[in-house]
Amino acid sequence: MTSPIRIAVVGHTNAGKTSLLRTLTRRVTFGEVSQRPGTTRHVESVDLEVNGQPAVRFFDTPGLEDAVALREHLAGLDAAAQATPPERIRRFLQGPEAHGVFEQEAKVLRAMLDIDAAFLVIDVREPVLPKFRDEIELLNSCARPVLPVLNFVRDAASREPAWKELLSAYGLHVQVRFDAAAPFVGAEHDLYNDLATLLRDRRDVLRDVVDALDAEAVARRQSACTRIGDLLVDAAAIRRTVPAAEFADATRRQTLIAGVQKDVFDKAQRCTDDLLALYGFRQDDADEAPLPIIEGRWTLDFFNPEAMKDAGLRLGKGAVIGAAVGVVADLAVAGLSLGAGAALGGAIGGAVSQGWGPLGRKLANKLRDMHELTVEDSVLFTLAAWQLQLAQALERRGHAAVERIRTEAPSAEDDDTLMRAAAGAVRAVQPARSHPEWESTGALTRSFWRPAPQREALAATLSNELQRAFDA
Repeated sequence: MTSPIRIAVVGHTNAGKTSLLRTLTRRVTFGEVSQRPGTTRHVESVDLEVNGQPAVRFFDTPGLEDAVALREHLAGLDAAAQATPPERIRRFLQGPEAHGVFEQEAKVLRAMLDIDAAFLVIDVREPVLPKFRDEIELLNSCARPVLPVLNFVRDAASREPAWKELLSAYGLHVQVRFDAAAPFVGAEHDLYNDLATLLRDRRDVLRDVVDALDAEAVARRQSACTRIGDLLVDAAAIRRTVPAAEFADATRRQTLIAGVQKDVFDKAQRCTDDLLALYGFRQDDADEAPLPIIEGRWTLDFFNPEAMKDAGLRLGKGAVIGAAVGVVADLAVAGLSLGAGAALGGAIGGAVSQGWGPLGRKLANKLRDMHELTVEDSVLFTLAAWQLQLAQALERRGHAAVERIRTEAPSAEDDDTLMRAAAGAVRAVQPARSHPEWESTGALTRSFWRPAPQREALAATLSNELQRAFDA
């Protein structure tokens, strides 16, 4: 078996080394990310696997804290002995200072002598100070290929041109722009492709890494769209039959409506949690990487009147969508439609669009003086739009990000591809309204629940439509 490529991730304190590794390995739990200087105190390793085997082994190293003093110390080590720079580094590592005043720097240099290459992570918001020149010279003394990774390049305080000039002055002409909080499209490809120019004998392995990353991205997107499609089928299938006399009581009616709303919220939050897990994020990252979609997830109001109004305008732009209850809705309350009988024309229209089964059930309910509660199309649209926006945000989010995810309620003025996809999904999911047995109930039940083949086919259709929108 080919041994993994060994990469040391080095740089000044708080340059974003651990953050970069979290993003490259998609492991939000790796290491500790903090604004405190010197958070990483020991060398830690993490593997990037391809086909179940470690292809790249990263070493997260402590920050270089006193490179200026160490350079002066090294300059006084047997200057007349004509030692090469790596020999001088090894001599230093055998001395008492490597276990004393320069202990942190020694950990970095010891790792540098035992790797194939290094990523030099640079916070380009920092001014180019003399200490950084000493750090570059120390790393170059280890005689290993060094690839500078320019971090936080999107920040308004970026000093990228000055850093590029400094790096080129020390022979580091190959540089990668990479924002660990919000990676550029294709940034990982650039990172590994540029690394291949430094490690020509490991090109095949690095090409496999790039191919594997592409395949993983496609698989994540497919899984995200499948999960969102399943949520829409689940929500559209909700149907609660209520005796008319019971619904006439205002207190009881509000309790019934609140119960269905909570069911919708619970289904949406399970989908949100699943998407976060799919993209490698945790539900409780408030201390290290706060995600407001988590902190405020119980307050995302899919039944908000303004959101429903915008959704109605959005849906009106597209093809006609069937009535929310399948025949007609003679009363709508807070995003839930109450079907209580229908005019003959409406009943026939519902029968033509959805088959005679729903019509027969509805007419029977009318004769028994029963009502049916279902979720309106505007709520389904808002559900779809929010989850699509979340998935899109997670695709663009690095695991070092600490800023808030901005997932806003869809606006009627927006007309992007994902919003059109949400409207199309609402149209496509209408058959689920005729099948209340397609609704799953709770996470525990879902573990043992076996969906009908027709339900799976509809969810697959929705997934394909949503994925086409993402690909576009």
